[in-house]
Amino acid sequence: MLTGDDLATAITNGGSSWMVLSVAAVLPIIWAFTLSLHFARPYVLRFLQKLTLRFGGDVWWLSYVLTRDALLVVTLCLSVVFLFPNVYLRGDGLGITAPIATLVLFWATLIKLLRDPDDNAKDFQIQSILLVIASALYIVPQMYGMEAADQGLGDWSTALISTSNLGLARPILWVTLGLFAVTGGLVFVRFLLKLGSPEAGDASALAEA
Repeated sequence: MLTGDDLATAITNGGSSWMVLSVAAVLPIIWAFTLSLHFARPYVLRFLQKLTLRFGGDVWWLSYVLTRDALLVVTLCLSVVFLFPNVYLRGDGLGITAPIATLVLFWATLIKLLRDPDDNAKDFQIQSILLVIASALYIVPQMYGMEAADQGLGDWSTALISTSNLGLARPILWVTLGLFAVTGGLVFVRFLLKLGSPEAGDASALAEA
C-alpha cells in the first residue's frame, strides 16, 4: 500500500527528474539563440552605421548587448545542473559531454568578463570558437544520444548517454569538476593580484562617484 511519504517521495523524485530533462531538452533552443545573437554582432554594427539619430543607436546597441549577455549567462546557469553527480550519473542520464560543454561555456564567459571581445577582434574570435565548441559538445550528444536513443540507431547512440556509458562518464565529470576548480582558483588569484593595480583604483573611484 502506498503511504503518504511514499507518494511525496515519488512526486519529488519525479518532479526533479522532469525538471532536469526539460532543461536538457530546451537548452538546444537556448543555445541556438545564444549563438545567433553572438554572431549577429557584425549585422548590428552595420545597422548602427545607418542610423542618423545618436540616441536611437545607443538604445539599439545597449538592447542588443544586454540581451546577448543575459542569454549567455542564462545558458551557463542552466548548464550548471549537468555538473551534479546525482543528476549526470543517475536517473535517465544526460549527454555524455554535457559537463565539458559547461566548462567551455564558462571559459567563453570569462573571456567576456576579463577581456573585451566587443572591441578586440582576437578576443571575439576566441570567444566565438569556444562558444561553437561548447554548443557542439552539448547539442550533438543531446540530439543523437538522448533524443535518438529509441530510434534504433545502434550502440553508438546509447554510448552518448552518461548513464549508459559510466566508464567514460565518470572520468569526464571528475576531470571537468577539477578544471572548474583550477579555473576558479586562477581567476581568484588574478583578482587578488589586480587589487592594487591602477585599473582597480580607477574602478573603485568610479564606483564611489
